[in-house]
Amino acid sequence: MKRIVPIVIMAVLAALTSCRRAALQPRPAVQLVYSIAADTLGTGRLVALAGSKKAEGSIAIVGEPESTIILARRFQSVDWADNVDGDADRDSLPDFAGESFHAIMDAFNAPYTHFFQDSRSIPDSLRGMVLDSLREAAVQCAVFAWDSTCLSTPQALDELRRKQQAKILIFTSSLQAEWGLFDVDTLRQLCGGKSIILSPVKILLDQAYNNGARNIAVWTSREVRTSGAWQNVFARSGYENASLSVITPESALDVRTQLRNFLRQYQAEGKPLDALILDSYTIDPAPLQSELKMIRRAAAEEDAAFNSMLTASFQLLDPVSSTIRTTYTLIREKRLQTHRISRPAVHYYETVESESGTPVLVETDAAYAMHTYVSNND
Repeated sequence: MKRIVPIVIMAVLAALTSCRRAALQPRPAVQLVYSIAADTLGTGRLVALAGSKKAEGSIAIVGEPESTIILARRFQSVDWADNVDGDADRDSLPDFAGESFHAIMDAFNAPYTHFFQDSRSIPDSLRGMVLDSLREAAVQCAVFAWDSTCLSTPQALDELRRKQQAKILIFTSSLQAEWGLFDVDTLRQLCGGKSIILSPVKILLDQAYNNGARNIAVWTSREVRTSGAWQNVFARSGYENASLSVITPESALDVRTQLRNFLRQYQAEGKPLDALILDSYTIDPAPLQSELKMIRRAAAEEDAAFNSMLTASFQLLDPVSSTIRTTYTLIREKRLQTHRISRPAVHYYETVESESGTPVLVETDAAYAMHTYVSNND
């Protein structure tokens, strides 16, 4: 059975072009942010209430469908810590016991690289408008996550259903780390919302830098590399005496060969490597760790060259593990645990086009989500 977002959100989105407010920040957000903030009795109130009840909310995972599904399912199954004291000891109880995860699959706007392909085909003067649409997509999805009701179908606008508001938002896309998160955070601040907003891009960069890495490299797609998203976030973050290399390794039949292609490309830069960040939810880091162990043994001449390039404190970081660990630490520090002894629940939602052409949120099930959006699905 499918469900979707309330009429009030659709009304705000439809009225976007007619609303005008002066920018309240040095870096102006997209107009949609100020339109929602002005709606203090409707959508703006939803944003203000989100996160105010702390532990009662959901953890929403927002982005392109496959990444949201993969991350939500890993959240559901992980058992890395003792749930009583938080120590790194498995206790046979899921670390996020009692939590409710909302996988918000933004099928309406995905893939986000289309925004950059579209912007290349129009004059420079209009390019910013296309990228503003990506920023608006992040705001729309945030409002969907913060909403407390949904509808039964895109057509049945009067059939309201309840759903949890999000106490934490996790935006999986590295593109929205640059085009969208500022706008979402501005909306939250303007409305006085209490929910937490996370980006794996910032989580990964902070983790690498705080662990002592100064020469950092990112393995990502060609489209993301050329967009400059990682480079822009890194430049604004103020990491002193640090450098970032964003690389797309040559394609290969297996991930181990791709890793070697990556190291060859980085080797040409002539500097040591402290941290390698994977910008992918589908690449399993385990075979990469295995290949790195082989390289460390330096059995071949090229391996010896790679080994000398990798520092003693070299770290391989992936968005799934790093995001889960950061989220777990946050909910303990801020006392956001539900304290219910039950298996973590995952609810799946999909953005679709309504009859009016605006995006709406439809609730679906795990079987549909896995079959439709997850690669190599058995």
